[in-house]
Amino acid sequence: MSEVFHFRGALIEGSDTADVIVDGGVIAEIGPGLSRAGATVVDADGLVLLPGLVDLHTHLREPGYEASETILTGSRAAAAGGYTAVFAMPNTSPVADTAGVVEQELALGEAAGFVTVQPIGAVTVGQKGERLAELGAMADSRARVRVFSDDGFCVWDPLIMRRALEYVKAFDGVIAQHAQDPRLTEGAQMNEGAVSAELGLAGWPAVAEESIIARDVLLAEHVGSRLHVCHLSTAGSVEIIRWAKKRGVNVTAEVTPHHLLLTDELVRDYDARFKVNPPLRREEDVLAVREGLADGTIDIVATDHAPHPAEAKACEWHAAANGMVGLESALRVVHQAMVDTGLLTWGDVARVMSREPARIGRLAGHGTPLTVGHPASLTFYDPAPVREFSSSDLRGRSTNSPYLGRSLPGEVRWTLHQGTVTVAEGALLDAPGARA
Repeated sequence: MSEVFHFRGALIEGSDTADVIVDGGVIAEIGPGLSRAGATVVDADGLVLLPGLVDLHTHLREPGYEASETILTGSRAAAAGGYTAVFAMPNTSPVADTAGVVEQELALGEAAGFVTVQPIGAVTVGQKGERLAELGAMADSRARVRVFSDDGFCVWDPLIMRRALEYVKAFDGVIAQHAQDPRLTEGAQMNEGAVSAELGLAGWPAVAEESIIARDVLLAEHVGSRLHVCHLSTAGSVEIIRWAKKRGVNVTAEVTPHHLLLTDELVRDYDARFKVNPPLRREEDVLAVREGLADGTIDIVATDHAPHPAEAKACEWHAAANGMVGLESALRVVHQAMVDTGLLTWGDVARVMSREPARIGRLAGHGTPLTVGHPASLTFYDPAPVREFSSSDLRGRSTNSPYLGRSLPGEVRWTLHQGTVTVAEGALLDAPGARA
């Protein structure tokens, strides 16, 4: 039986102060001045209570790339960052393009126990873009896959993209597109602009992202299906999504924490921690995606947590792997970029980092309102501290964070996954059934 917890004096989504009692894995009571005999009392004064965070875009690397991350280590990193559910991208080995692989990932997540691990299925066999994967079989499997993506690769063939959109419509699925025209980005090393010109590095032009998004929103409108745009990064992309939504297209979009805060100026030192796909953009793009998230054009924040072993980053810029770890730092970065700037409230944070990701992914039991009877997947966040982000904050297998040495606000104090405490007073605990 789960332990009973009485959290006293929390700020419900940063607003009203109330006590919360968790019993039997659910929220048993919410209100002022509560008491419960035998409950473990936690002083939550000043802590912002959010529904457990949900990440629609996580790379857990297992099976096949366990040197970078495993489902266990990635789950631990997620819990440390306040997450209670993550969607695992399919670029594993073997690729998650069959019912067997997604069911294996689901089982490994259940064994780890820190968060709910919801597999994402590949759109095409082997993510090669040539023929559709077993979309229906993955949807009907025990994993009940509803999000499909070839992330890391663009579904560049318009006919295959159309067929995928048509197929998933039958079971309310969604295609999550990595918007990158492969021809326009051949050999690209960073954002195309003034900095790339000065450094002499091949540029990744904004139009390579924007042209695919423009094509795909028109395809989604034609088919009448759901489209999700991964890691949107340019001002032009924000405008296209804004236009599409006004037109009534069923499209959603995500932005990463690093695209909300970091710019291509950081590439000047050739520090490969800042090499990512899509690349860090201009300051104008950062301001545009912030505005897009604030006004609802961009629906969610997703980490694109992409771990790599040290040797994949400790090399020349052109040879380094793309990607950054982000689960442990995401909430703190959003706090700095969006809350401290007055662009989002804590209620908005609950929406873009919990409710909407769960809704887009059709993940039951997560992103639910903080009301009696709902599952106790909760995050208690202390907004007061400001301290340097360091390697001691990382709980995954890789350390390729762009925030090491950077001052960030806040700290996750408690995380509860379906009533089970995974983080207590800022310390990561062992979840029941966790693998060694």
